[in-house]
Amino acid sequence: MGAWCLLDAILQAVCLEKRYRSGDSELVIFSDLNLAVARGERLALVGESGAGKSTLLHLLGGLDRPSKGAIYFGQNDICQLSPEALAEFRNRELGFVWQIHSLLAEFSALENVMMPLLIRGMRREEAESVSLARLDEVGLRNRAAHRAGELSGGEQQRVVLARALVANPAVLLADEPTGSLDFRTGGMIMDLLEDLHRSRRLTSIHVTHNLAFARRADRILKLEHGRLTEAAASSDGL
Repeated sequence: MGAWCLLDAILQAVCLEKRYRSGDSELVIFSDLNLAVARGERLALVGESGAGKSTLLHLLGGLDRPSKGAIYFGQNDICQLSPEALAEFRNRELGFVWQIHSLLAEFSALENVMMPLLIRGMRREEAESVSLARLDEVGLRNRAAHRAGELSGGEQQRVVLARALVANPAVLLADEPTGSLDFRTGGMIMDLLEDLHRSRRLTSIHVTHNLAFARRADRILKLEHGRLTEAAASSDGL
């Protein structure tokens, strides 16, 4: 049994391949890639720019489909889901945090957090109550009525985190969550991500170039030349 295969895996990629056509040629991002993430694990994914980390995260999150292979959430291969079923899966099981906050500028912090619940069909009053609780959890209840442009970068990222968690996902996927923040603010977001991972018993996968952040994870995987290898937290090769 390979090291990538875990009995308690919540998420597994099996023989994953992703390639893009560029003119008359094909660009292979990775091929025959295997990955298993244990339930409750906090995994850091590192590697050079262009190595395919974000591509892999998008595949795991059902935002893109692989050229070959399977991605299992529990016992179900999400690659076999219809677009509608995949969208519902993302809404119910996954939370996303991106480097660029992607908040809707014309809406308040509260309205941004409410969006996944409203898409699900929850009554507005209930969605508002749940969303206020999530904003309180990230320390922003008193900023609920403020629009995105009225918030600092760190506050915007906390709103994104509240939105990612509002539907009680099992898995949190974060792509460079501190990449656009200054050192102090990034450290605060790292602390918050760690606290929420623990208190909410999440499974978390973080793509990051921040080595201090990566070293706080349970496990570090490095994506290089289309292959995943485990890296020690003390390694200078990160």
